[in-house]
Amino acid sequence: MTASLNPAAPHHLPIFIPAPGGTDVLMVVVAVFLVLAVLAIGLLFLRLHTLPERIAHKGNKLQFEIVAILGLLALFTHVHLFWVAGLLLALIDIPDFGNPLRRIAGSLEKIAGIPPGEGAGEAPDERGAAGQHTEELADGTVEVPKTITLPRMPKERTHA
Repeated sequence: MTASLNPAAPHHLPIFIPAPGGTDVLMVVVAVFLVLAVLAIGLLFLRLHTLPERIAHKGNKLQFEIVAILGLLALFTHVHLFWVAGLLLALIDIPDFGNPLRRIAGSLEKIAGIPPGEGAGEAPDERGAAGQHTEELADGTVEVPKTITLPRMPKERTHA
């Protein structure tokens, strides 16, 4: 049997119509294009989704972790407000509160006559007694109480 054209068919067929038993080239090209387009759009989505984390990576660690958690919440809950909040937080520089507080603590230790850095060891522990319950561990470190409550001092009265 020989393959012949139907008499009703035109003599010049378009290139996208395959011969009987041949490979459909247009379908293969469209399938490859579709797979590449889906991968490219997915990559673009993930790059856009991690934009706040990449911006916050230049900041401090706490800010980066908060932005990363907001990004994960936005990804898994589909609440886009988390992503917007993470982007805004990544664009804002959080001020450093630790350094001024350390300087204040050092000044107070200096005023009190305590050598710098040793004021925390003399503070009262949870029970209110100063230095009674500190235990030395096996490697020589001292356990520091978790909360510190200072005793109340009576106010001095001035007589006029």
